[in-house]
Amino acid sequence: MNIIAFQHLGKSNWFRSRNLIFFLEQLSTLLTPFECRLGYGLSRGGFAVSAFANLLKLNQVLLFYPVSTKNKRLVPWDTRSSTEIAQQFDWEGDYHDLDLGNAKGYIIYDPTNKIDQRHAKRYPELTHLRVFGMGHGTHATYLNKFGFYKQVAIDFICHQHIDIAHFRHQTKTLRFKEDYYQRLNKANANSSHRLGLLSKAHNVLIAEKKEHVKEHQTSIDIQPLVDIAVKHQQDNPEDAVQLLEIAQQIVPDNPFIEYKLQQLL
Repeated sequence: MNIIAFQHLGKSNWFRSRNLIFFLEQLSTLLTPFECRLGYGLSRGGFAVSAFANLLKLNQVLLFYPVSTKNKRLVPWDTRSSTEIAQQFDWEGDYHDLDLGNAKGYIIYDPTNKIDQRHAKRYPELTHLRVFGMGHGTHATYLNKFGFYKQVAIDFICHQHIDIAHFRHQTKTLRFKEDYYQRLNKANANSSHRLGLLSKAHNVLIAEKKEHVKEHQTSIDIQPLVDIAVKHQQDNPEDAVQLLEIAQQIVPDNPFIEYKLQQLL
Protein backbone atom coordinates (compact mmCIF):
# COMPACT_ATOMS: atom_id res chain seq x y z
CA MET A 1 0.00 0.00 0.00
CA ASN A 2 1.03 3.62 -0.40
CA ILE A 3 0.87 5.94 2.60
CA ILE A 4 0.89 9.71 2.90
CA ALA A 5 1.42 10.87 6.47
CA PHE A 6 1.44 14.31 8.09
CA GLN A 7 2.91 15.17 11.47
CA HIS A 8 2.90 18.36 13.52
CA LEU A 9 6.44 19.62 13.91
CA GLY A 10 6.86 22.75 15.95
CA LYS A 11 4.08 25.30 15.55
CA SER A 12 0.53 23.98 15.69
CA ASN A 13 -1.18 25.68 12.75
CA TRP A 14 -4.23 23.43 12.32
CA PHE A 15 -3.37 22.77 8.67
CA ARG A 16 -4.33 26.33 7.78
CA SER A 17 -1.14 27.02 5.82
CA ARG A 18 -1.95 28.20 2.32
CA ASN A 19 1.12 26.35 1.03
CA LEU A 20 -0.10 23.08 2.53
CA ILE A 21 -3.58 23.56 1.11
CA PHE A 22 -2.13 24.27 -2.33
CA PHE A 23 -0.01 21.12 -2.06
CA LEU A 24 -3.07 19.01 -1.17
CA GLU A 25 -5.02 20.47 -4.06
CA GLN A 26 -2.22 19.45 -6.41
CA LEU A 27 -1.90 16.06 -4.74
CA SER A 28 -5.59 15.32 -5.21
CA THR A 29 -5.15 15.31 -8.99
CA LEU A 30 -2.49 12.58 -8.72
CA LEU A 31 -4.55 10.09 -6.74
CA THR A 32 -6.79 8.84 -9.54
CA PRO A 33 -4.93 5.49 -9.87
CA PHE A 34 -5.92 4.57 -6.30
CA GLU A 35 -9.37 3.01 -6.20
CA CYS A 36 -9.54 2.73 -2.40
CA ARG A 37 -8.50 5.70 -0.30
CA LEU A 38 -8.47 5.57 3.49
CA GLY A 39 -8.01 8.40 5.98
CA TYR A 40 -7.09 8.12 9.65
CA GLY A 41 -6.58 10.79 12.31
CA LEU A 42 -7.15 11.70 15.92
CA SER A 43 -8.08 15.03 17.49
CA ARG A 44 -6.74 17.78 15.19
CA GLY A 45 -5.51 15.06 12.84
CA GLY A 46 -9.13 13.95 12.69
CA PHE A 47 -10.04 17.51 11.74
CA ALA A 48 -7.55 17.42 8.86
CA VAL A 49 -8.79 14.09 7.55
CA SER A 50 -12.42 15.18 7.60
CA ALA A 51 -11.71 18.68 6.27
CA PHE A 52 -9.82 17.38 3.23
CA ALA A 53 -11.73 14.11 2.75
CA ASN A 54 -13.85 15.40 -0.11
CA LEU A 55 -10.90 17.08 -1.81
CA LEU A 56 -8.89 13.84 -1.69
CA LYS A 57 -12.00 11.74 -2.48
CA LEU A 58 -11.50 9.45 0.51
CA ASN A 59 -13.67 6.34 0.59
CA GLN A 60 -13.38 5.43 4.26
CA VAL A 61 -12.23 7.30 7.37
CA LEU A 62 -11.37 6.25 10.92
CA LEU A 63 -11.49 9.17 13.35
CA PHE A 64 -10.61 9.21 17.04
CA TYR A 65 -12.22 12.05 19.05
CA PRO A 66 -11.88 14.43 16.07
CA VAL A 67 -12.20 18.20 16.23
CA SER A 68 -14.70 19.02 13.48
CA THR A 69 -13.62 22.67 13.26
CA LYS A 70 -12.35 25.57 15.35
CA ASN A 71 -14.69 28.04 13.69
CA LYS A 72 -16.33 29.60 16.76
CA ARG A 73 -19.37 30.52 14.71
CA LEU A 74 -20.02 26.82 14.07
CA VAL A 75 -18.91 25.40 17.43
CA PRO A 76 -19.39 28.14 20.05
CA TRP A 77 -19.56 25.43 22.72
CA ASP A 78 -15.92 24.37 22.17
CA THR A 79 -14.50 26.34 25.08
CA ARG A 80 -11.14 24.57 25.29
CA SER A 81 -8.06 26.76 25.49
CA SER A 82 -6.93 25.40 22.12
CA THR A 83 -9.94 27.12 20.53
CA GLU A 84 -8.78 30.59 21.51
CA ILE A 85 -5.22 29.85 20.40
CA ALA A 86 -6.49 28.59 17.04
CA GLN A 87 -8.32 31.85 16.30
CA GLN A 88 -5.12 33.35 14.92
CA PHE A 89 -5.75 31.27 11.79
CA ASP A 90 -8.34 31.60 9.04
CA TRP A 91 -11.54 29.72 9.94
CA GLU A 92 -13.71 31.09 7.15
CA GLY A 93 -11.59 30.17 4.13
CA ASP A 94 -11.36 26.87 2.25
CA TYR A 95 -11.39 23.54 4.11
CA HIS A 96 -12.13 25.07 7.50
CA ASP A 97 -14.86 22.59 8.44
CA LEU A 98 -15.59 18.90 7.99
CA ASP A 99 -16.44 17.89 4.43
CA LEU A 100 -16.53 14.11 4.12
CA GLY A 101 -18.03 14.00 0.65
CA ASN A 102 -19.01 10.38 0.03
CA ALA A 103 -16.69 8.95 2.67
CA LYS A 104 -18.07 6.53 5.24
CA GLY A 105 -16.41 4.92 8.21
CA TYR A 106 -16.09 5.09 11.97
CA ILE A 107 -15.68 7.64 14.73
CA ILE A 108 -14.43 6.63 18.20
CA TYR A 109 -14.82 8.96 21.18
CA ASP A 110 -15.70 9.27 24.85
CA PRO A 111 -19.35 10.32 25.30
CA THR A 112 -18.60 11.59 28.81
CA ASN A 113 -16.37 14.26 27.27
CA LYS A 114 -19.14 16.66 26.33
CA ILE A 115 -17.13 18.71 23.84
CA ASP A 116 -15.87 15.61 22.04
CA GLN A 117 -19.42 14.29 22.02
CA ARG A 118 -20.78 17.44 20.40
CA HIS A 119 -18.05 17.37 17.78
CA ALA A 120 -18.91 13.71 17.12
CA LYS A 121 -22.57 14.55 16.56
CA ARG A 122 -21.48 16.61 13.57
CA TYR A 123 -20.53 13.31 11.87
CA PRO A 124 -23.94 11.60 11.58
CA GLU A 125 -22.87 9.68 8.46
CA LEU A 126 -20.20 7.75 10.38
CA THR A 127 -20.67 4.73 12.64
CA HIS A 128 -20.21 5.88 16.24
CA LEU A 129 -18.18 3.72 18.64
CA ARG A 130 -18.08 4.98 22.22
CA VAL A 131 -15.39 4.27 24.83
CA PHE A 132 -16.53 5.57 28.20
CA GLY A 133 -13.76 7.32 30.10
CA MET A 134 -11.26 7.42 27.24
CA GLY A 135 -10.91 11.19 27.66
CA HIS A 136 -9.41 13.33 24.93
CA GLY A 137 -6.32 11.34 24.03
CA THR A 138 -4.77 10.94 27.49
CA HIS A 139 -6.14 7.41 27.80
CA ALA A 140 -5.39 6.23 24.27
CA THR A 141 -1.77 5.23 24.98
CA TYR A 142 -2.87 3.07 27.88
CA LEU A 143 -5.55 1.34 25.80
CA ASN A 144 -3.11 0.75 22.97
CA LYS A 145 -0.71 -0.91 25.41
CA PHE A 146 -3.20 -3.76 25.68
CA GLY A 147 -3.70 -3.94 21.93
CA PHE A 148 -7.08 -2.29 22.26
CA TYR A 149 -6.85 -0.40 18.96
CA LYS A 150 -4.61 -2.81 17.08
CA GLN A 151 -7.41 -4.97 15.72
CA VAL A 152 -9.43 -1.87 14.90
CA ALA A 153 -6.62 -0.56 12.71
CA ILE A 154 -6.03 -3.92 11.05
CA ASP A 155 -9.71 -4.41 10.26
CA PHE A 156 -10.04 -0.87 8.95
CA ILE A 157 -6.97 -1.03 6.70
CA CYS A 158 -7.53 -4.55 5.40
CA HIS A 159 -11.30 -4.78 5.22
CA GLN A 160 -12.70 -1.29 5.89
CA HIS A 161 -14.90 -3.02 8.43
CA ILE A 162 -14.71 -3.12 12.24
CA ASP A 163 -16.19 -5.94 14.30
CA ILE A 164 -18.40 -3.76 16.47
CA ALA A 165 -19.50 -6.59 18.78
CA HIS A 166 -15.88 -7.48 19.54
CA PHE A 167 -14.97 -3.82 19.99
CA ARG A 168 -17.71 -3.36 22.58
CA HIS A 169 -16.70 -6.56 24.34
CA GLN A 170 -13.18 -5.20 24.66
CA THR A 171 -14.42 -2.00 26.28
CA LYS A 172 -16.42 -4.03 28.80
CA THR A 173 -13.44 -6.29 29.56
CA LEU A 174 -11.25 -3.31 30.33
CA ARG A 175 -13.65 -2.22 33.05
CA PHE A 176 -12.62 -5.25 35.12
CA LYS A 177 -9.06 -4.02 35.38
CA GLU A 178 -8.28 -2.08 38.54
CA ASP A 179 -5.80 0.36 36.99
CA TYR A 180 -8.32 1.13 34.22
CA TYR A 181 -10.25 3.23 36.74
CA GLN A 182 -7.08 4.86 38.02
CA ARG A 183 -6.23 5.92 34.47
CA LEU A 184 -9.77 7.07 33.81
CA ASN A 185 -9.78 9.28 36.87
CA LYS A 186 -6.65 10.98 35.56
CA ALA A 187 -8.04 11.25 32.04
CA ASN A 188 -11.29 12.78 33.23
CA ALA A 189 -10.05 14.97 36.06
CA ASN A 190 -12.31 17.82 34.93
CA SER A 191 -15.47 15.74 34.95
CA SER A 192 -16.77 15.74 38.51
CA HIS A 193 -19.70 13.45 37.72
CA ARG A 194 -17.67 10.85 35.89
CA LEU A 195 -14.81 11.15 38.34
CA GLY A 196 -17.12 10.33 41.24
CA LEU A 197 -18.48 7.25 39.51
CA LEU A 198 -15.04 6.00 38.58
CA SER A 199 -13.63 6.59 42.07
CA LYS A 200 -16.50 4.62 43.55
CA ALA A 201 -15.96 1.78 41.10
CA HIS A 202 -12.24 1.85 41.79
CA ASN A 203 -12.82 1.52 45.54
CA VAL A 204 -15.17 -1.40 44.98
CA LEU A 205 -12.53 -3.16 42.90
CA ILE A 206 -9.87 -2.62 45.56
CA ALA A 207 -12.15 -4.09 48.22
CA GLU A 208 -12.95 -7.09 46.04
CA LYS A 209 -9.29 -7.62 45.28
CA LYS A 210 -8.34 -7.60 48.98
CA GLU A 211 -11.08 -10.11 49.75
CA HIS A 212 -9.98 -12.31 46.88
CA VAL A 213 -6.34 -12.28 48.04
CA LYS A 214 -7.41 -13.14 51.58
CA GLU A 215 -9.45 -16.13 50.43
CA HIS A 216 -6.87 -17.45 47.96
CA GLN A 217 -3.53 -16.91 49.69
CA THR A 218 -2.58 -20.54 49.17
CA SER A 219 -3.73 -20.72 45.54
CA ILE A 220 -1.35 -21.19 42.62
CA ASP A 221 0.19 -18.02 41.21
CA ILE A 222 -0.60 -17.99 37.49
CA GLN A 223 1.04 -14.63 36.82
CA PRO A 224 4.30 -16.15 35.51
CA LEU A 225 2.30 -18.10 32.92
CA VAL A 226 0.51 -14.95 31.83
CA ASP A 227 3.74 -12.96 31.68
CA ILE A 228 5.44 -15.56 29.46
CA ALA A 229 2.40 -15.77 27.19
CA VAL A 230 2.25 -12.00 26.76
CA LYS A 231 6.00 -11.77 26.17
CA HIS A 232 5.91 -14.33 23.35
CA GLN A 233 2.47 -13.67 21.89
CA GLN A 234 3.85 -12.07 18.73
CA ASP A 235 6.48 -14.70 17.87
CA ASN A 236 4.69 -17.79 19.18
CA PRO A 237 0.95 -17.09 19.33
CA GLU A 238 -0.05 -20.78 19.48
CA ASP A 239 2.18 -21.43 22.49
CA ALA A 240 0.88 -18.25 24.11
CA VAL A 241 -2.69 -19.47 23.68
CA GLN A 242 -1.84 -22.81 25.31
CA LEU A 243 -0.25 -21.09 28.31
CA LEU A 244 -3.23 -18.78 28.71
CA GLU A 245 -5.65 -21.71 28.48
CA ILE A 246 -3.74 -23.47 31.28
CA ALA A 247 -3.87 -20.28 33.35
CA GLN A 248 -7.58 -20.01 32.67
CA GLN A 249 -8.15 -23.55 33.95
CA ILE A 250 -6.36 -22.67 37.17
CA VAL A 251 -8.12 -19.31 37.61
CA PRO A 252 -11.43 -19.32 35.71
CA ASP A 253 -13.24 -16.09 34.86
CA ASN A 254 -10.10 -13.97 34.88
CA PRO A 255 -11.06 -11.02 32.60
CA PHE A 256 -7.52 -10.26 31.46
CA ILE A 257 -6.85 -13.87 30.46
CA GLU A 258 -10.18 -13.98 28.67
CA TYR A 259 -9.33 -10.76 26.86
CA LYS A 260 -5.89 -11.98 25.76
CA LEU A 261 -7.31 -15.30 24.54
CA GLN A 262 -9.94 -13.54 22.45
CA GLN A 263 -7.24 -11.26 21.07
CA LEU A 264 -5.04 -14.19 20.00
CA LEU A 265 -7.68 -16.65 18.78
